[in-house]
Amino acid sequence: MTCLYAPKRGHQWKEELLACTRDSPSRSSSSLCYPASNAHTADQPVACTLAMKSHHRLETAKDQITMEVAGSAARNGFEEGLSGGTETPGAKQITTWKQVQELAATKRAEPPNFEKSYLDDQSSMFYNRIMWRDWQYLHEVDLPSSQHFDFTVLSYNILSQDLLEKYMYLYQHCSPDILRWEYRWPKILRELQYWDAEVLCLQEVQEDHYRQYVQPTLSAYGYNSHYKRRTGRRTDGCCTSFKAQYFTLLCERHVEYFRPGIEVLNCDNVGIVLLLQPRLADSQDGCPPTPLCVANTHLAYHPERGDAKLAQVALLLAEVDELSCSSNGSRCPIILCGDLNSTPNSPLYQLLHNGVLDCKRGLPAWKVSGQRLSGPPHSKPLSSPLWPDILGINNHCQYVTQKATRTTDRRMYTREDILQLRDYALLRPEYLAVIEGVTDKQPGGEELGPRLLLQHRLNLTSAYLHYLAAKNRPEVTILSLGVGSTVDYIFYSAEPFPARPNKGLRFFVDGQLKLLGRLCLLSEDDLLKAQGLPNPWYSSDHLHLVARFSLELSK
Repeated sequence: MTCLYAPKRGHQWKEELLACTRDSPSRSSSSLCYPASNAHTADQPVACTLAMKSHHRLETAKDQITMEVAGSAARNGFEEGLSGGTETPGAKQITTWKQVQELAATKRAEPPNFEKSYLDDQSSMFYNRIMWRDWQYLHEVDLPSSQHFDFTVLSYNILSQDLLEKYMYLYQHCSPDILRWEYRWPKILRELQYWDAEVLCLQEVQEDHYRQYVQPTLSAYGYNSHYKRRTGRRTDGCCTSFKAQYFTLLCERHVEYFRPGIEVLNCDNVGIVLLLQPRLADSQDGCPPTPLCVANTHLAYHPERGDAKLAQVALLLAEVDELSCSSNGSRCPIILCGDLNSTPNSPLYQLLHNGVLDCKRGLPAWKVSGQRLSGPPHSKPLSSPLWPDILGINNHCQYVTQKATRTTDRRMYTREDILQLRDYALLRPEYLAVIEGVTDKQPGGEELGPRLLLQHRLNLTSAYLHYLAAKNRPEVTILSLGVGSTVDYIFYSAEPFPARPNKGLRFFVDGQLKLLGRLCLLSEDDLLKAQGLPNPWYSSDHLHLVARFSLELSK
């Protein structure tokens, strides 16, 4: 991770960082950015690196800091150094990907040693420049420390090794060395250790790796982990971890999206929903704070299964709706993370962000996720209702407590049935001749089909804007076959802002849960320059998302 940021401290970052490098010039830069112990403390140099509180504050100090740590980074190489190194006399400057490949070829000629760096300091500087991610500071907390609870959330699809080896054609641009789990896991762990988030939402966590690597290591770092493997023969799943020092588990729900006999729910995806109680410091003792509902999921990938994705989202939202609602009718703050395999301009995103999805008649299922610009010529349209009544979920994405009794000896028609029959009755036959003044409507038009209306009342908004204003480019979290897109998200509950309707978009302002900052994403151009994902700098085919929140305790 290139961003110098530690969420626990925000004061004197520049002075302490310069003091650390000045007083100990022989110390490796890794000690400044990635701690070796299992938790941050006030004495560790990493705690003084809250450099990305606001990026413009770092610009004047960045060059000086880089120069001071460059020497140690050059000695320790890519694995240890993060800020690059000074160019040794006679060394060739690395400026292109071809030069990086030449260096990698010389490294691969040697016997692989995963304890050492894959690339030298020159290649490290190349990736450091391309993959730099700024920390964007958004708000200051204007309440006394006894009235708010701050925490960081990290969401990361870490790429299951079984899936990587199954779909190896997607990673032909990578050297086999960097695709080894023995190489990837230390780098993934380094990111988790550096950000030291109180809540981790991981996807594509392989079950045997969870038991052998992820859970024992995170437990040593003070995390309680909860895992749900995908159903069927799938070997990966979702893992949600939280620091026991900061949260207490109140309730846990595992969501299986596969339902036998229901065609729209025949995929082996899963989700986890936890209800966490913040643990307050001695200075914050008082009435118990509002719990926090954290949901983590990985939706179906297939672009043509938009119907399955909508049904999976409805199931997850029903669990969140039930778990986040208290006995008095109030709702606790919500964090929803995961790989949704849908883009920000998709109907599925509209459902999550706008709280409503009003599908036109005949909407093809492949359009739901926004992953493709075109689909098969005879794609199956969405049906209404999307799932049968036996699932027990209504179109408001809520569990149905009482089901209406039905009379079996005669046909019962609902209002939607009648409207559907009316549409069929008013459909103009295509073979009807056009007669001016009589049949003046041209043949064709949109396909006929039932209208699908889905809603929820959770008031969710994204922690990211999905656009990089500084680069005038969209944000991306993956680069699949040379095309970048955003499919990973951190949603959180906010307050709807009254505004004039703008193509159905809703606007939100922070309420009890305030977004303090986020780790900026990269553009498609950035990832193309870095030869895609994974690469020697990032060991997954997804970028991780990090957001810092403040929970107001007085409400």
